[in-house]
Amino acid sequence: MDDTTVVVTGASRGIGRSVAAAFAAEGARVVACARDDEALDELAAAVDESGGAILTQRADVRDEFDVERLMERAAREGRPIDVLVACAGVSHGTPGEMPTAEESYARFDDTMRTNVRGVFAAVKEAVPHMADDARVLVPSGSVAREAKAGMGSYAVSKAAAEALARGFAADLSQTVGVVDPGLVATDLTDGRGRDPDDAASMFVWAATEADASELDGEILDLRTWKEATR
Repeated sequence: MDDTTVVVTGASRGIGRSVAAAFAAEGARVVACARDDEALDELAAAVDESGGAILTQRADVRDEFDVERLMERAAREGRPIDVLVACAGVSHGTPGEMPTAEESYARFDDTMRTNVRGVFAAVKEAVPHMADDARVLVPSGSVAREAKAGMGSYAVSKAAAEALARGFAADLSQTVGVVDPGLVATDLTDGRGRDPDDAASMFVWAATEADASELDGEILDLRTWKEATR
């Protein structure tokens, strides 16, 4: 992936951190953001130690001006953006213990602002700087399509993020797809699931080897990835 520019939002922890490190390990030039400066510094040190290339920038995806500056820097420092992985996300509560009717307005609003509007801002601000054959990957999960008790506004936000991906896929010439890696052990899943580093391999494959026509506007799930790579 030499000479490839990859932008990853939400890179301070979980899937985002592992995805940023995985692309850097493949030789891509990674531009990563999050709200936690200290965590970004730790990520940069780890990538540098392993011989990868990464630029980090504090940015809050809820603030479109932060996102605009991030995408401008990514394009200014190198070639156009080849891959965007919109990983930034929040879940205000314990999975399975967030009844929708009990969600506060503040929690609902922040979840939607981060997990939906944040995806919108990331893609919208990246568009002017994207390569013609760029790929946009939006992480999601089955909870977006299959109702599960106690998932509250998080499930709603993932369903909306998938709708955003389909909308962008219909409107843009670049490839936009949803990646559903299954249950991954992160703060958002209360530590349950498989290793984020394993899930990161799925995102690298989606960005480099998956058939663009099969990814665009569609959902790449764990089963499809395993069948394609076994």
